[in-house]
Amino acid sequence: MTDVSQYNGKFHRASSPSPNVLLLEFNRKPANAFHDPFWMEMRDIIERVSRDGNIRCIVLSSALDKFFTAGLDLDGTSIGKAVNLDAARRGFELYNHIKDFQDAISSLEHCRQPVICAMYGYALGLAIDIASACDVRFAASNVTMGIMEVKVGLAADIGTLQRLPKVVGNGSLARELALTGRKFGAATAQELGFVSKVVDGGRQEVIDAALVLAKEIAENSPVAVYGTKHIMNHARDHAVQEGLNYEAAWNASALQSNDTAASILGVRKRQVPVYENLPSAHVPAKL
Repeated sequence: MTDVSQYNGKFHRASSPSPNVLLLEFNRKPANAFHDPFWMEMRDIIERVSRDGNIRCIVLSSALDKFFTAGLDLDGTSIGKAVNLDAARRGFELYNHIKDFQDAISSLEHCRQPVICAMYGYALGLAIDIASACDVRFAASNVTMGIMEVKVGLAADIGTLQRLPKVVGNGSLARELALTGRKFGAATAQELGFVSKVVDGGRQEVIDAALVLAKEIAENSPVAVYGTKHIMNHARDHAVQEGLNYEAAWNASALQSNDTAASILGVRKRQVPVYENLPSAHVPAKL
């Protein structure tokens, strides 16, 4: 098993509560407000974890008692600081910065492992961008969420407006929340279809629930889990027939895995199969 201490950072805390599961927690006091070094470090960690064949599932949460994240640290971002450039060059600077930031959040979507987001306390602004890029979202009953960018004169530009409508079942409510910037709680998040589970309690309770799910996922075939995430992401962005054709090509290889035979044997013998880890990759593996 990988020594997960290598995934600790200045703003992140890593641990492995069960085999093949990584718990990665934001850890920037006082409120996990994201400045440039914070999201750059997150991208670096997620891209390195994606290459780690010993990790099969990630739980993403926070080490702070009251905050998942308060969103963007407006004093700690380079946006708007290219004041000595003309309008066109300021535009290029802003474009490059936004794209870089978007790529950092997209690393959660692109990594090989499923990512379970465990939210609680204050989960504002950028929290929604982050959670939207994760595969599964749990919320504690004490959570306060908000798509807050409209309150500071922005259309959310790091992924919420692109991903949220595709992962929720209530487009009208999604637009209402994005257009007003109104804060909302766990019940509204579940009504929206944004979270699949509301856990009674706060930080520890929602993390514990997410870790139970992560352990269950990590016990499945890593070939099948990786393939499932990959195919579902592809299907979201393509027509049905394109998705079927793509999956046929994918499974032409994946069905030859030893995991398939091990799974069938496990069912027949009523035993829990044991699967080999995926090989570690030497370059970032984008889905």
